[in-house]
Amino acid sequence: MSTNPDIVVLREGTEGLSMESYAETLRERLPDYTVALARTPQEERELVPKAQIVTGITIEEDLLERAEQLELFACTFAGTDHVPMDALAEHGVAVTNAGGIHAPGIAEQSIANMLVFARNLHEGWRRKQHNEWRHFQSHEFTDSTVTIVGLGSIGQEVVTRLEGFGVETIGIRYTPSKGGPTDEILGFDEEDIHDAFARSDYVVLACPLNDLTRGLVGADELATLPPNAVVVNAARGGIIDTDALVGALQSNAIRGAALDVTEPEPLPNDHELWDLENCLITPHTGGHTPKHWDRLADIVAHNVHALEENGGLQNVVLHPESS
Repeated sequence: MSTNPDIVVLREGTEGLSMESYAETLRERLPDYTVALARTPQEERELVPKAQIVTGITIEEDLLERAEQLELFACTFAGTDHVPMDALAEHGVAVTNAGGIHAPGIAEQSIANMLVFARNLHEGWRRKQHNEWRHFQSHEFTDSTVTIVGLGSIGQEVVTRLEGFGVETIGIRYTPSKGGPTDEILGFDEEDIHDAFARSDYVVLACPLNDLTRGLVGADELATLPPNAVVVNAARGGIIDTDALVGALQSNAIRGAALDVTEPEPLPNDHELWDLENCLITPHTGGHTPKHWDRLADIVAHNVHALEENGGLQNVVLHPESS
């Protein structure tokens, strides 16, 4: 362990991935820099005050007080609402996030979930568990209408992967006048949401959770969806009213839901959603791929060089000049 590192990787892991692997990937990208993994709280206290760059889930304010050489905190999450942004701004530290690194995996899982419902594969899996060779009806994904709520990195990757399936796409974004990659663009106002939902066979939620989107899909929106519609939540659990979703699924008001995120999360093992055959659940694993650290290390390595050369930072969410 270096006692004078340029970059410190904090000990707290993310999504079951090894921080040692992250540190090693950074060393491969930045052979001219010293990268240290702080494995214990004591090592964090010793190493962080000497580092120019710190990367991890968050940084404690008591560590920040002593980090006089710190120029950049590289958050390993896309969201930074848990990071002490005000304190970092006061110390003149830039903050970047991991936005976009999960998009390919989440997009592929969203497509997979839609195809499961289109081909009724979950019914096939159930019959296999009971050794039943009985035919069942499936459908075609072709000619479906897919609404993608949010056209950030995840939404755009979903749209890209939908090309070739022969589907119509509707994009929901904050500023529809900017246009986008979908066949049609609408906004987040209530009228547009209901217009899109009324015509949708599939709705993919790929937007951030904020004051505008919390509870965006409630009882009224679920009632607007056609009975054959499927909701895919690849964003955050709080975007859907969970009680309303349970009611819609129990009454077959919609065909189904595929949830990689839930509200609450983790989902309690006695929750009603577990028992619904028309609800697919994965434990927030949509973005988990072996390329996780590669993509994040590429961003961090770019930003290390940008700091040295006074260039532009990637994925910046706080720049000291704007504080």
